[in-house]
Amino acid sequence: MSEVDPGASGRVALYPGSFDPPTYGHIDLMERAANLFDRVIVAVARNNAKASLFSVEERIDMIRLVAGHIPNIEITAFEGLTAEYAQQRGVRALVRGLRAISDFEYELSMAITNQKLNPDIDTVCLMPSERCQFLSSRVVRDVARFGGELHHFVPDVIAERLRSKLELQQGASH
Repeated sequence: MSEVDPGASGRVALYPGSFDPPTYGHIDLMERAANLFDRVIVAVARNNAKASLFSVEERIDMIRLVAGHIPNIEITAFEGLTAEYAQQRGVRALVRGLRAISDFEYELSMAITNQKLNPDIDTVCLMPSERCQFLSSRVVRDVARFGGELHHFVPDVIAERLRSKLELQQGASH
């Protein structure tokens, strides 16, 4: 997971997201994108308007733990517009996941917006594997908050960090 040289040749894709926390669905898309592209930049979005459970640094660390087996990815963070970050990095393809028809309208809107901001960029939507079809970080956080079993949704190391983070939050609120 070395730094990707934006001037280097090859097909480079950007997979942006919040990854709060990273799920089996995210890992599935990372693996499949890595098979399609020479390099994939997995970029954690810094979004101060969105309340995140984990810090950007924690999310990067968790992605490194669960995606370290993928040799052609770089894990980083960015702030601002995805299209501008892609342009700065010399990326021509964005990778997005489409879990259900309900995701389509949002992803289409984002793809059009990104292309208006950066005409050189295309969005590649990947359908998740069947076991990840309706999986989202929000659902995982909700299951964890109510003490549900997480092994279907995230690797054990992520489940442990999620439980610890929620215990810290609950302790701080009492």
